[in-house]
Amino acid sequence: MDEFVRSFLNKCNLTEWIEKFKEQEVDKESLLCLGENDIEKLIPKAGPRARFMKGLRELENQVCEQEEAHPKQGGAHGGERGQEERGCRAAVPSHQEAQTSGASWMLPEDLPSADTTCENELNVIKRKGPPAETDSPAKIKRQGDTAPGLSKDDLILDEVKNVIGGVHDTLTLEKTKLSVFLRKKIWDLGTEKRDLVGVFGKTGAGKSSLINAIVEEKDLLPTGSLQACTTVMIKVEANTLRNKYEAEIEFISKEEWKDELWSLKNLFGEISDEEKIDDEEYNENIEKMTALYGDEWKDKSPETLMEPKYFKEIPEFLRSGRKIMQVESAQELAPKVLKYTRSDSKDGQRWFWPLVKCVTVRVPNSEILEHVTLVDLPGNGDRNKSRDQMWKKIVASCSTVWIVSEINRAAADRDAWDILETTCNLMGNGGECQNIHFICTKCDDDDNTDSILTRNQKAKDLMRKEFSKLHKVKKQFNDDCFEVFTVSSKEFFKQKKLTSVETEIPKLQELLRGLNDQHDHTRNYVCGAYGILSLIKGAKLGNMDPLLTAQLSENLTRITELELQKVKLSMDKMFEVFKKCLSEGVEESKTKAELVLKKKLNPKGGGRNFHRPLKCALQNSGIHKTKKKQINLNEAISSSLTESIDEEFRRTFPNDAKSGPLYGVIHAFSLDTNRLVQQYKMFELQLTFIKTEVTNVKAKLCKNIRDRKKIIYCSLTETVKETMQECYSEAAQHRGAGSLEKMRRTVEMHLQNVKDTMFHKAKDEVLTQLKDLMDDVEKQLRDTLQESIELSFKTDHQSIPDFERQYVLVKKHFDDLSNKDDLAWPDLFD
Repeated sequence: MDEFVRSFLNKCNLTEWIEKFKEQEVDKESLLCLGENDIEKLIPKAGPRARFMKGLRELENQVCEQEEAHPKQGGAHGGERGQEERGCRAAVPSHQEAQTSGASWMLPEDLPSADTTCENELNVIKRKGPPAETDSPAKIKRQGDTAPGLSKDDLILDEVKNVIGGVHDTLTLEKTKLSVFLRKKIWDLGTEKRDLVGVFGKTGAGKSSLINAIVEEKDLLPTGSLQACTTVMIKVEANTLRNKYEAEIEFISKEEWKDELWSLKNLFGEISDEEKIDDEEYNENIEKMTALYGDEWKDKSPETLMEPKYFKEIPEFLRSGRKIMQVESAQELAPKVLKYTRSDSKDGQRWFWPLVKCVTVRVPNSEILEHVTLVDLPGNGDRNKSRDQMWKKIVASCSTVWIVSEINRAAADRDAWDILETTCNLMGNGGECQNIHFICTKCDDDDNTDSILTRNQKAKDLMRKEFSKLHKVKKQFNDDCFEVFTVSSKEFFKQKKLTSVETEIPKLQELLRGLNDQHDHTRNYVCGAYGILSLIKGAKLGNMDPLLTAQLSENLTRITELELQKVKLSMDKMFEVFKKCLSEGVEESKTKAELVLKKKLNPKGGGRNFHRPLKCALQNSGIHKTKKKQINLNEAISSSLTESIDEEFRRTFPNDAKSGPLYGVIHAFSLDTNRLVQQYKMFELQLTFIKTEVTNVKAKLCKNIRDRKKIIYCSLTETVKETMQECYSEAAQHRGAGSLEKMRRTVEMHLQNVKDTMFHKAKDEVLTQLKDLMDDVEKQLRDTLQESIELSFKTDHQSIPDFERQYVLVKKHFDDLSNKDDLAWPDLFD
């Protein structure tokens, strides 16, 4: 196997995947060319895949840095533009290029050897701790690259990460079971979560201006007269790696675009001239093709439109890579991002947004985005499969959602309220959203301060009244989750005063700071590091009485089993409640589903105009999305079943992951280690580690439950979609006169035939997944604590290296932070 890849996987703690990479013939050339789909197939498990992605991103960044430092002359990206816009993967020629040139793959000439590069780059990760666990490529500070304005807690975190990274490096030389265990625990210390704030709103509502004001960068995102593309997601986050403004462009795959071109060709061939006038999807696709190809596409085949000449400006698209642009200021970045997020059909130039999956903009030295990512989101997903999957994943991961609308039309803005109604299930029981903020923009068109205050208050009252009417949304969110803000980005940049009555942007900034503060990253990391070093110190000291050791181990195991019984009892009760709710939902669905479907298939004012949207939905597994409309036959059919568990699901799996019977019993889980310390004083160091292990495993379980509950809730609709797929495909084949009625009849008849079994199948799938979750919770608690107890009280660890200096330093930080805030360690002391 390629030694470069083997070394890379070893450094990422992914040894178990070496054979898979060997089997798929991944070498050093193809490693940096792997696309997202390739990586998911190679490493299907989310955790290991995240570690791989972080390591790969760091390696790419080093290649990019070396190219910037030593730019090659000539080439497709020569000169100044090449230094600014060259994607990190541009250093790696495609397989075809390598064969054509006859040259073997190599890193840029000034880089060290492959193995040294991999070793050095991944040592950066180890020294600084594992990377943050995020949806976007996280950036990790390099040693000595401390950003200005860091708080005392940030400096403590940086120092402890360096200390614990050195411990990891030293333990790598040890081959004992304990050293392997400790390295894993050190890696787990670095898993941090970024809060996602989803920003919805139609073009012209002021989203970009709002985001610019929030991060206090007036020219960061393009604003103005050009039409913003409604399919491209834009993430805005902190650049924690370097002091530059950065944009990363992620494209859809070549295969996806080729398939889309074939679909468009069929669409353009099927639709009549009469239908073209009012067909929304047809006009959207004309706009898309014209943006990318101008007028050339009209007489070209899909094969011709895939020729490389059309993608000369974006060679990264052809290589399934990402385009990265780095500049010194926001003003320089905005025009470079423009062509990937905006469109102007009148100017004649090419716009690349049809090929873009996501744009990530990174801002240096942004304290407000330290652990928060703002995501400018399309309103209802996308017809492109990968874009839609990313959209669903991000919406379901948002802890806060902002709905943006102009103040003068907010109450009547059906687009804004429709966003809430069509996504509430995905954000609520199917997600983790805790707050919905309706933001009224452009509150700066009145010179009278009293008039502004009155108008803003009226707007807030009216928005709350409108929210109370959204019965579907209220099943997922109560009034306490909803808040209204009135803002003026223009006024904010003009005054920059917290006392400005025209804008509440400072209040939104404080809310984001609150999300940053919630994580207590420093204290959590220091707590975990202190536990690990306590175990090492205890093992090094030895002096353990075998009889007392056995007695304490037995006590801990007994307490673990007693606590597990409490967890199991609570989960069994939860299971029975859901079983009852679902059984009632099945019977109600058998009665109501046909009526609900009939209404969906015969919308008001549908008539002939409904023919094309319905056919598109049938061709896309029952779902059709345009800028203004969404048809989802699966949600309609499964609505009674999902409603049967909505209330109980929200009670059992609240999005704050703190309350409810399941989270409650997990948070209450305790091994009573304070009492045991008094009884077994000589084992205080080992028990300190056990305390931190209990805290860590409970946090992991809550995260796992939160992620799994999203899948469980959505499985009802997914089961319906799978069962109905056969009839959707059949119905979509109808052509000619009367085909609309034939499509309707085919779907209705199929539901009538399968409803008695389909809803039972959906119920059983949910119960199976709930049972699997229950088993995993019990197993993870038992296995984690049993392993920790076993290794904490072995008597043969004296050969472990001495880390007394590191222990003293970390303990000091731990004590300082504990004294600073007695509430910082609620789970550490039983």
